[in-house]
Order: sequence, then structure tokens, then C-alpha cells
Amino acid sequence: MSTRDELLAKAQLPSAQALELHPYYRGKIQTIAKCPVRGMDDFAIWYSPGVAAPCKAIAARPELVYEYTNKGNSIAIVTDGTRVLGLGDIGPEAGLPVMEGKALLFKYLGGVDAVPICLGTRDERELVRTVKLLEPSFGAINLEDIAQPKCFRILAALRAELGIPVWHDDQQGTATVTLAALLNALEVVDKPLSRVRIVLVGLGAANFAVYRVLVAAGVDPHAIVACDSHGTLHRGRADVDAAREALAEKWRVCCESNGDSIAGGIGEALRGADVCIAFSSAGAVRPEWVKTMARDAIVFACANPVPEVWPWEAKEAGARVVATGRSDFPNQVNNSLGFPGIFRGVLDVRARSITDGMALAAARELARCTKEQGLQAERILPPMDDEQVAVREAVATGLAAQEEGVARLALTADELRTMASTAIRTAREATHALMREGLIRRAPEH
Repeated sequence: MSTRDELLAKAQLPSAQALELHPYYRGKIQTIAKCPVRGMDDFAIWYSPGVAAPCKAIAARPELVYEYTNKGNSIAIVTDGTRVLGLGDIGPEAGLPVMEGKALLFKYLGGVDAVPICLGTRDERELVRTVKLLEPSFGAINLEDIAQPKCFRILAALRAELGIPVWHDDQQGTATVTLAALLNALEVVDKPLSRVRIVLVGLGAANFAVYRVLVAAGVDPHAIVACDSHGTLHRGRADVDAAREALAEKWRVCCESNGDSIAGGIGEALRGADVCIAFSSAGAVRPEWVKTMARDAIVFACANPVPEVWPWEAKEAGARVVATGRSDFPNQVNNSLGFPGIFRGVLDVRARSITDGMALAAARELARCTKEQGLQAERILPPMDDEQVAVREAVATGLAAQEEGVARLALTADELRTMASTAIRTAREATHALMREGLIRRAPEH
């Protein structure tokens, strides 16, 4: 059995390796050709004068941009750096390593070409305007690491005004994967979703979306107790009531949730609760509070890089199923299990938007992937390297988009499966080929 010091040392190792390897590679992504270059004469086809022909064709029929360019497989990852991981407002430059990492995951796990765009503005109107100007170049937009409450307004404005899907992964992606994990965790402890009491610790972008998706999935809002930095949310929160116009989303949660009007802080909320879903800050959940939860408690401590409570502490306190946002512990609740496959399906049917119904379809398919492999307390989600996860989510998302009338293309499940499998396999094999040839350098042995 590992000691606490050994577990802590293991948890800190990825950060030390990242500091060494990021400057070694000077980033994680690059642009590489997808068409053959047999000789210099080919540039007469790919560029001038030949390129004028597809340009004129697109000018005459704008929808041909999807056929003649990479728009249909290209997305923008947009941030202003105001809420990066668990690090807070560190700015657009400091956020770039995260956006590059996101682009790497999009490509390797979903076969999606993603471009990091870190904007030097904090003005939400300017950010909305900038993203609108980017629409001609991209098939979808992934918003990332934008502080709340402006992230809600930005997402709503862009979804209303753009003809391509806009997704805020910190909201929708987190909620999708969290729901899948919760469905399976409840299977492990044999508790129905409709009869558990759930505590949300932290009410940022992630848990706002988790709340909305839980309700859409059938959870009674009265059985949810949400906590922000000032305590539990309920109708008696005068501070939220006084600012209800600016804090409309939070006031709605105050009015809908917490049927027992539990007042106090996280400790009071967790007493007798079946589930704790925390997207907050390091150390926000004390082990002694976990001890007061119901039998076979479920604890999701998802703050990164340091969780609200360490997994071994939660287990010692009596939790039956524990998940974190980290890849070096069992049960990683991470958006990487959602967004690559969801965007793959969205792009393949050329969807106009990503609805909550599409997210629910992806969540249920993700949960099924794990159940078919056998659920365990330390395996409520599949590993990131399971290629079939993204493929199956792509199919589920693409079919749901067609059912909801937001898809431009009508494709069968088999067609979607073939398209997704091909794109993902090609991306992975390209990376491995570059590694074999030494064109991606081997990492230092130590």
C-alpha cells in the first residue's frame, strides 16, 4: 500500500515533467499538409492559379466551402484567459499551453483540427464580435476558460447569432461527462437517480451546467443543494436576490433547488447527502464532512490540479465511489471523454448547434461504453485511449442532431461510424508515424 507521501509525490510528478517537456518541444501542435506535394508543380493546383477555380465555385455557392476546404473539420478554441483550469485569471498568454493541449486532444482523440485563439480582451462584447468575425473559417467554436457570469452571456449571444455550433466546454462538456460518471456510480451503489440527494460544491460555469443537465436527466431540483463561496443557495439568499438581474442563473437555482431550505455551508449541505459533485478549489471539502454523508456516498472532487479532497482521504472517510479531474487517479471525470467525440459527430453532420438533447445522448452513450466493459467502484468511466468511446459518442451525437432538426446532412449510424473511425484512426496513425520517423523527437529518458 502506498503511503500518503508517495501518493502526493505521484500527484506532483506530471507538473514537474510538464515544466521540462514543454520547452523541449516548444508547444504541442503544428500545421501539417493533408494533400500530396509531388513536386513544385503541384502548387499550381493547391495555390495559384488553380485555386481560383474553387474560390469562384464557393462564391457562387457558399455551401461548397465545406466540400472544397477544411472548414468542416476545423474549429477554434477561444479563450480570454480569465478562468484557466483551477488557476484563475492568469491571462491569455498563460492560458495558451492549455489551449494547445486542448487542440492536441481534439486531434488525437477526435480527428478534429483545432486552432487555439487566446484573445487579448476582457470585454465580452468585443469577444462576441471577434468570434462572429471568425465564423467563415471554422465549422464550430469551442469556448474555453472564460470567467462567469460573462461566460453564460457570451455563450447565449453566440449561439443565437452564429450559424455554426458554439460550445462552452467548461459548461456543456463538463456536464456531459459528469452525468455519464454519475449514472454509472449510482449503478455501482445501487441507488436510482430519481431518489438521491446531490450537493454541488462550487457554482461556477461547470456546476451551473451540471445542475441544468441533472434536471434535464430527471433529477428533482428540490433534491439538489448548491453551494457557492457564501454558503448554500436558497430563497433566503438576500445577496443573490439583491443582484438577481446580474446573477439571473444563480437566482434561478436559489428558487428551484434546495427543497428543504438547508442553510449554512458545505458541511451542512453534505450531511446525509448521497452525492457530492465539486468543481471548486483545492481543499474545499473536508474529510470530516464526507463522514457525515449517506451510506455508499459518491464524491466527485474535480478541481485541477489539486482536488477539493484527495481520493484516499474521501475513501477513508467512507465514500464508496470517488472521482477526480486528474488522469493519475482512477475515475477521471474529464471533458476529454466528451468533446472529441461530440465535435466529431457535430462536424460530420454539419450541425448548426449543439443542443442539450445532443449532450444527453452523448452522456448516455458514454455511460453505456463503461457498463458493457463491467462497472467497478474504480471504473465508472472508460479510459481516454479507448478509441471506440469517441466513435460511439460521434454516432449518438450525429443521430441526435438529426432528430432535433439541427443537422445539415442526413447520415445513417453506419455512415457516421465509418466517418468517425476513419478520422480518428488517421489522426492517431499520423502522430505515430511522425514519432517512428523521428520527426517528433523522443522525449528525454529521465
